Amino acid sequence: MRNYKIILLACLATLAQPVLAADPAPVFVIVNGVAVDRLQADLVRMDLQQRKRPAADDNVRSFLIDNELLAQEALRRGLDQSAEIKALIELQRKDILAKALIDDYITRHPVADERAKAEYDQIKAKTDDTEYLPRHILVDNEKLAKAIINSLNIKKKTFETLAKQYSKDPTGKEGGVLGWLAAGNVVPEFATAMVALKKGGYSKTPVKTQFGWHVIRLDDVRKIDFPEFDKVKGRIANQLAQQDVRKYLAELRSTAKIETPSGQ
Repeated sequence: MRNYKIILLACLATLAQPVLAADPAPVFVIVNGVAVDRLQADLVRMDLQQRKRPAADDNVRSFLIDNELLAQEALRRGLDQSAEIKALIELQRKDILAKALIDDYITRHPVADERAKAEYDQIKAKTDDTEYLPRHILVDNEKLAKAIINSLNIKKKTFETLAKQYSKDPTGKEGGVLGWLAAGNVVPEFATAMVALKKGGYSKTPVKTQFGWHVIRLDDVRKIDFPEFDKVKGRIANQLAQQDVRKYLAELRSTAKIETPSGQ
């Protein structure tokens, strides 16, 4: 699919008419009298490098030659006159322009470190620094949940065995283990009961949630270190930049005249 997109780009470059007079990039290869410039070579090289493929000049040149030959043959056969191909080329052109505009907008409106730090502080303030390792047994009614707790009280069966026998949750097959999680990752009723337990303890009364009745055991608790700002600054800045782009697009839409033909 990616090769096909590059073929479309080659077709587009062949069909497009120059808008501004500018010095052409140095020629990289000439195929049947058509010059392919080094700028196209650089774009293909970046694409190959991103896909972890050899990107030496010989590989790039071979790639461009193949695509230019295919594009030329497609034009010779008049495939560019197909309504579908014209639509694909037009969509590709608009996609490239849209990405160029977004890149330009982000470049012109960089996210300041102060703004990224403020976002970091907000996220950190809302993030629990404790993780829990619970197990649970989920059943449909309180009576069965109480019977399971009674079985645990008299040590008739282990929690894991009871989870495998009675739990309707898929985790029952693994003894009810839910993995490490923060209290905010589960429904409030479950979280309240879970954080109240001591390590190794289990709920003495069934816990009702929207999913049914739970018997919960807490296997372990640990503190987690929130990453330093410098380690996540780039990711936070990127998220904020994407928010800005969405707002920018919303502004464009708010001032645009958009019409939908009747019957569509």
